[in-house]
Amino acid sequence: MYFAALLARTEDGWEASDTELDDVETLSDLTELAREASDDDTVIVFIEQEDAWFGIVRIEGEEDPRIYVSDGAAAARSSYGEILTREILGDDLDDIVDELESLDLDGTEDGEPLDGDADDDEETSVAAEAVPAAPVGDRLILADLGMSAADLLVLESDALAEIADALGAAEVLEAVR
Repeated sequence: MYFAALLARTEDGWEASDTELDDVETLSDLTELAREASDDDTVIVFIEQEDAWFGIVRIEGEEDPRIYVSDGAAAARSSYGEILTREILGDDLDDIVDELESLDLDGTEDGEPLDGDADDDEETSVAAEAVPAAPVGDRLILADLGMSAADLLVLESDALAEIADALGAAEVLEAVR
């Protein structure tokens, strides 16, 4: 189960809204969703999966999105998290996945799948193994908005509330939760 919220900075302060990710299949889709919330202002997209990991995407105008994920390996095992980790690691992840796939590390002697069928999620699981079980991405993503890299790195549960508090958006976030 995912929870997603948008925090958009406007001339009047922060505006918060929860959002559905049903139509999001790529980072471009997510970026478009955020840009619809606010024209040229800063938009923070927060995605969380059941306290396993959270991700932050920061969009400002037409600039490329900045991304941070709290646990790369956990995120890479989920559909939305994989979108973020692939964007962060890019070609490096593809190279690691290719190398891991060439090793035939599936637990059998000849590299044959145990049940005789290839797993549909094999590429995702190999990618998840290649991503570190640690924060990945832009640790300074919120530094100019009031949350240092050190503060971001120690967030665990209820990260969105702590981020909103640091940004001065706690009250507007509570209104949509």
